[in-house]
Amino acid sequence: MTERLRLRRMTAADADFYCQLLNDPDYIEQIADRGVRTPVDALENLQSGQFESYREHGFGLYVVERLADGMPLGMAGLVRRAFLPEVDIGYGFLPIGRGQGYAREAARAVVTHAKDELGLHRLGAITSPGNEASIRLLLHLGFESAGTIVYPETDDICRYFELGLLAG
Repeated sequence: MTERLRLRRMTAADADFYCQLLNDPDYIEQIADRGVRTPVDALENLQSGQFESYREHGFGLYVVERLADGMPLGMAGLVRRAFLPEVDIGYGFLPIGRGQGYAREAARAVVTHAKDELGLHRLGAITSPGNEASIRLLLHLGFESAGTIVYPETDDICRYFELGLLAG
């Protein structure tokens, strides 16, 4: 929880929200087209993705809700990808959640969670080369550019960033 936000694990009840987020044109352009088109698709994706990650790793992507009214604004959390050397931070927000500092607030909470509760020593992050807003956010959080990486499923070249999480 932050001053304005609650981050919580996704549940089956979030399938409609998740479907909406994954079909947002900016999400598709800047992050990926996951091929999720219906709430049924979204639930299947949640079951094989986030719910499995929670069971296997103890973390995943979380719904980011506004505390004032419980409105889901986006998602933020951690992903373990076999092709990356570190657990990586991920986030995506609906238009209603953009431009108000929510992504920065949620991402900062995820970094704190990774360090203080999960005991991770480093985090990675990937972005599309032209996703300037995401790149600015990562740099603001202290991530440093670590070159590029090829996303295996699409052969897209992504920018790769890393952040050391020092004790103390």
